[in-house]
Amino acid sequence: MSAAPKSPEQIARTLSRAADRCAFGPPVRHVYNPLDYAFAAHREYLDRYCRPEAEILLLGMNPGPFGMVQTGVPFGEVTAVRDWLGIGAGVAAPRQQHPARPVEGFACTRREVSGQRLWGWARDRFGSPEAFSRRFFIWNYCPLAFLEGSGRNRTPDKLPREEREPLYAACDRALLDIVDFLRPSLVLGVGRFGETRARRVLSDGMRIGHILHPSPASPAANRGWAEQVERQLADLQVDLP
Repeated sequence: MSAAPKSPEQIARTLSRAADRCAFGPPVRHVYNPLDYAFAAHREYLDRYCRPEAEILLLGMNPGPFGMVQTGVPFGEVTAVRDWLGIGAGVAAPRQQHPARPVEGFACTRREVSGQRLWGWARDRFGSPEAFSRRFFIWNYCPLAFLEGSGRNRTPDKLPREEREPLYAACDRALLDIVDFLRPSLVLGVGRFGETRARRVLSDGMRIGHILHPSPASPAANRGWAEQVERQLADLQVDLP
């Protein structure tokens, strides 16, 4: 008899502890782990919106400084998480913070454009977060955010190999576990990074692709991101309401 899938909370806690054991050197000066200091908010997100019935897993890269770093929710732009997802508490600032990138939780007034676009599309298309979560679940491959001395964000793919490999091993295990829990019919990277990791980690029988990343750093995303993503989903034969 096969073992029962791990719960989303177990997966997140295990990933958090494994990521905390990884070591990082310069130019990284600060590492934020919202699965630690914002776990109460993240657990509420999992409890309310991580459902085995979800058909599609949307796989992001790692927390943004004004998104998940502040709210504990992937792409978690403050107003979207608080006003649409209904999560507005559960963040305690970490002990060591970069002075240019404080963790202010739901008091943060900076807006993460990627989160505004992604969660805004979900709201506009599905109406309620419950309706969206019956079809989609959003998960970040890596739980950590990396800041250089200047405060510049450093993405995990830019880490040196000796730092990246232990981190990716933990993230790969968590990805396998969340897919085992959800049993989605399709895994879509939010950007190419998520697709690449999914193809390396998941079985050949899993349908895998990607959608355009909503980052404002992407010229393509600044030309009607939602419309382009809906065309991509249509090409993947994903029916939308």
